[in-house]
Amino acid sequence: MTIHCIAVDDEPVALEMIAAYVTKTPFLKLVDKCASAVTALTVLKEHPEVRLVFLDIRMADLNGLEFAGIVDQGDNRRSVRIVFTTAFDQYALDGHKLAALDYLLKPFSFADFTRAANRALEYFNLLEQDNEPQYLHVYANYQLVRIDIAQILYVESMADYIRIFLQDQPNPVKTLMTLKVVEQKLPGSHFVRLHRSFIVAIDKVTAVTKTSVQVGRAAIPVSDPYRQAFGNFMKSWRQPGS
Repeated sequence: MTIHCIAVDDEPVALEMIAAYVTKTPFLKLVDKCASAVTALTVLKEHPEVRLVFLDIRMADLNGLEFAGIVDQGDNRRSVRIVFTTAFDQYALDGHKLAALDYLLKPFSFADFTRAANRALEYFNLLEQDNEPQYLHVYANYQLVRIDIAQILYVESMADYIRIFLQDQPNPVKTLMTLKVVEQKLPGSHFVRLHRSFIVAIDKVTAVTKTSVQVGRAAIPVSDPYRQAFGNFMKSWRQPGS
């Protein structure tokens, strides 16, 4: 999972530090740096993909608590969440009243930042799991077939149709559908496209080389256009310390 975020702070040094911390965190993507909360509101409107805000509290014009109140009253379906950053711990209680994910007291280290980021990742993972479909419905052999998504090993494109390979089932399910369409139907937190012709279930990968991943008995190739996706996959798949 990649969490799109913004950093909001009227202190240039603090803003650059948070931006640097975000860049060092594999699952975070910095959309913008904002020197005021007013600017941040505009950025949120222009970038609906933003889900997380690292937000200073004491700022001119519109402070962080006021900003959080505005966001909290907005479209909750976006699930924008806030990590407060401030040098004044008396704001901690107000921050928790606004359902902040975390509260970082300046000056904070990268380790402190990482703990807050991991809490955000855990939150959004749980949120996504609640919204994820459990089944994929396709037409195969003139029937509407319900496939348990948790049983999918990988999906292969065969020009005008796809083959869906499942656990404990020797023959794949064949259906007239493009790989792009099935990619949109599968939860992105559990599946990754590493080749123009293949989508694999992340938790079904048992081994990895520089050019392929092993899923069941199949070696799925990794093609050059998907190297970035492969790199992101490796960061999430590899166990800490390995």
